[in-house]
Amino acid sequence: MDLFCGAGGLTRGLIDAGVRVVAGVDFDDACEHPYTANHKGIAFHKHDVAKLKASEIEKWFGNASIRVLAGCAPCQPFSSYSQRYETVGTERWGLLNHFARLVKKLMPDIVTMENVPTVTKHEVFDDFVATLKRLGYEVWYDVVDCTEYGLPQRRRRTVLLASLHGPIGLREPDSSKVKAVEDVLKDLPVLRHGGTDKKDPLHTASSLSPLNLKRIKASKPGGSWRDWPRHLIAKCHTKKTGKTYPGVYGRMKWDEPAPTLTTQFFGFGNGRFGHPSQARGLSLREGAILQGFPRNYSFVPKGKPIQFTVLGRLIGNAVPVELGRVIGESIMEHVKRHADQPRLSINQRRGRNGRRHARSAVLS
Repeated sequence: MDLFCGAGGLTRGLIDAGVRVVAGVDFDDACEHPYTANHKGIAFHKHDVAKLKASEIEKWFGNASIRVLAGCAPCQPFSSYSQRYETVGTERWGLLNHFARLVKKLMPDIVTMENVPTVTKHEVFDDFVATLKRLGYEVWYDVVDCTEYGLPQRRRRTVLLASLHGPIGLREPDSSKVKAVEDVLKDLPVLRHGGTDKKDPLHTASSLSPLNLKRIKASKPGGSWRDWPRHLIAKCHTKKTGKTYPGVYGRMKWDEPAPTLTTQFFGFGNGRFGHPSQARGLSLREGAILQGFPRNYSFVPKGKPIQFTVLGRLIGNAVPVELGRVIGESIMEHVKRHADQPRLSINQRRGRNGRRHARSAVLS
């Protein structure tokens, strides 16, 4: 069960690993098409997880003997950027508490969560981990580098895995699988800024102003605005405060992984998101590919308009497919290790008076 499923990056990865996903849950209307169009037979439920009842999830799980609950809560409240501009009191900070509420009532065999690296610095995360341990889960979490698992993008994420059936963790990375931008984007059709590929509407690049067109032409792969002639440099960057932001208005390099994609990756001025050789920013399709989505992954119904802000949010916030696959493979390996041991009932797992009978539970 994929809570906060978004456009389906985690679901796609879990399926690739052999995990059967029965449903996805998200409150965002824009998630329904990409989730259902790319995952035939898997239900999408539009729900606010904060109001979602455990009894509903219980029905969706059906008679499954092994239950996995994934809860990749929106990461913006925990990001370094958001903390400069948002107050701690926002309701979104409490989504992990609602995830914990559902875990306590459902007692799934395995729990997994993905989020930004800084989530581990917050009390709500400590409370979540403590709750899992009190319930009898073996808990593992760490900050992982997604490039070590085959994602062509520098993306560090916190991954948590918890099980009632013994120690669990993410499988070891394979440094031989590191991919560069060239490995996945080199053969896509050439685009002008503001252009769209006739065969793929998602392969669309945003338009550049005349000034930004001159800027990107003056940009070097891997460089920044510091490489430009002085007349192209923005006034804010000539001030002392602006000189500390070299990571904007840059081009990616063909022979290295892409920088971490944000929800604004399609904008040349929003980071190092300039195309390595073409005078434009990343197209929406290129961003999706760098997040691990298949090239034919549908994000909007045929004939519907392409909205950069909406699709940038869906793609930039997605769990990278490769990371989802590795999470799924780790779960499958864990299940196989414990498949020959007896399985406790949900009441036994909860234990009486809070006793941790669940710790010894294993899968049948």
